[in-house]
Formats: sequence, structure tokens, C-alpha cells
Amino acid sequence: MKKLVFLLFTFLFTISSFSQAPQGISYQAVAFNLGGSPIDNGNIGIKISIIDNSISGTVVYSETHSKTTNAQGLFNLNIGQGSAIAGSFSSINWGTNSKFLKVEVDPAGGTNYTNIGTNQLMSVPYALFAENISSQKSINNVVVSENKNNNIIGGLTVIYSNTEAKGYYVSPNGGSGNWNGSVTFSSPIIGKTASNYTIVLYSDTEAKGYYVSPNGGTGNWNGSVTFSSPIKGAISTNYTNIIYSDTEAKGYYVSPNGGSGSWNGSVTFSSSIKGAISSNYITVIYSDTEAKGYYVSPNGGSGNWNGSVTFSSPIRGAYTSGDVIIVYSDTEAKGYYISPNGGTGNWNGSVTFSSPIIGGISSGQK
Repeated sequence: MKKLVFLLFTFLFTISSFSQAPQGISYQAVAFNLGGSPIDNGNIGIKISIIDNSISGTVVYSETHSKTTNAQGLFNLNIGQGSAIAGSFSSINWGTNSKFLKVEVDPAGGTNYTNIGTNQLMSVPYALFAENISSQKSINNVVVSENKNNNIIGGLTVIYSNTEAKGYYVSPNGGSGNWNGSVTFSSPIIGKTASNYTIVLYSDTEAKGYYVSPNGGTGNWNGSVTFSSPIKGAISTNYTNIIYSDTEAKGYYVSPNGGSGSWNGSVTFSSSIKGAISSNYITVIYSDTEAKGYYVSPNGGSGNWNGSVTFSSPIRGAYTSGDVIIVYSDTEAKGYYISPNGGTGNWNGSVTFSSPIIGGISSGQK
């Protein structure tokens, strides 16, 4: 029987050249046996998990790899490009909370994994952080919004303590910047997300929205929602923010034509949510075999959930470009879209493959 390995490893933190997110974090390690000798030219199984917030936090992504070591026991892999078994690498919000890496290994090359250790990722590759549809970072608890693909607009900033948040705004029509509005939470604030003219902060089971109308006016807090289980994450695009727990998702939006920021619509899933992706005016949240879409019309109106599709095998990931999102399983792909001329978001069309899907590319991606 092979002895249990231990690993000496380094993170290279280089971004793989892929046409579409998800990219990968290059990971290099040397496998040794307990006698201190490298496991040379051996087949090993590796399980990688990304954990949110703490060592005992929520697993936001997990994947497996099968690798062969070289004569020195060295192997290489790209985190984010293995066989996903939980979550979506492209949906990880690198700008919210600390992230931890858990490594498990089967020295026999199978799936009988042993936990090698969990360590905090002390830095995140910038390209991964910037690739988020709507990425946020915190500098002394100031919400800083970066939107590579959708160009977030709207002069809003929220400053927060453990349980209190206050908003600062400038009207799109001009005038002076001002503080306006304060809210409190019954438990500590743990996350935030931002889109055009809106910001949402959330605690373990509560979320509150701050907005300024695209037509001008005063920045205000408006609306609060609660969840029956702990909030797992958030995703934003253009005029919408989606907050989700294990099996529930809720949307906060402001109409492109103006008006108040509001919560509208809630959906539930029969199994745990494992991924989210957004593009322009649409967002898709998905569990293992189910996907649901949220939209706001480019012509204005309310944000709404519309349409649900199911897959016969586990969803593996998603691609997005412009007004289209494609969600795919091992051999099936389905599309969610909204017309650039306005209207509702809809699922339309499904294709199947006779062998496993191995990749994709969207227009506008290099």
C-alpha cells in the first residue's frame, strides 16, 4: 500500500490564456511519501476547493484533477480548469471576503482523498479580480466598484461599520455631493455588491439597497429583504443586483428610465445554488440541474425573474456575451437572452452533443 503523501507547493499565480473566463491559477507542487522521497512518475488524484471567508466557511468552488508526477515528483495544474464538482470558478467574487485553498490528495490516483491542508490565499491575481462582471474591493470599508464589461455609472459610495451603513451620493443631474440616509443591521455586515446607480449591503440573512435615480435626485436607502438561510453571495450587472442563499435568490434593481431602487422577485431552488453569471441586463443563477433568469429591460421597467430550465445532468458552467448567457452541462447547452431593443429576458433554444462539451467562446472575448 502506498504511504500517504504530503506536498511542498508553490502558487505561481499566473493567468492561463483562455478565450473566456474562467481562467486558471497555476499551481505547482511536489509530492513526497512519508519517507521523504518524491513520488516519481506516479498517478495521483487531487481535489481543490476554494472556501469563502474562513477555513470553516462555505465552499464556493471545488474541482478534481488526475495528474502524473515527473521523475522529481513534480506536477502542475490550473485551478479553475479541472472537473468541477461544486460551484463555478467564473462566479467566484474575488473582491468580497478572504478566500482559502483546501488541497486533498489520493496517492493511488483515485478519489479516496486525504486532506493535506487549508491555507488562506494572501493575494488574488489581478486579472481574476478585474474579470468579474461587477467586482468590488474594500479599502478601509469603502465600497469601490469596478466594472470591466458593463462600465458601472452613478455617483454612490457607502461607508459601513459592523452593523451600520451610511450613503453618499451626487445627483446624475449635477449639484453637490451629500450624505443621505443611514441603516442598521441586526447582525454584522459580511458583504456588498454594486451596479449602476445601486449598492446592496448584506449581513448573514438580511440585505438592504441604496440607490440614486438615473434621472437625478437624492441618494436613498430603499427596501430590505430577509433570507431563511445564510446568504452565500451576490452578483451584479448594469441596473440589477442578485443576492442569494443556499436555495433562494432575490433581486434589487433600478429602472434605466429612473425611479426608486427596489427589491422585486424571489425564486427558490430544489437543490443548492452553485453558480451565478451576468451580462448587460440579465443574470442567471443555477443549481446542479436548474437555471433561472433575472432581467431588467434596456427600455426601462421593473427587474423580474422570468423563465426556468432544467438539465438532465449536472451543470458545468456558463458563458456570456452582450445580451446572451449560455449555461451548459456535460452534453447540453441552453440560452438566456434579452433583446437589445427591450422586452423580457427569456430562455430560448437547447442543443445537445454526442460527446462531452470541452469549451466555448463568446464574441467580444479574445
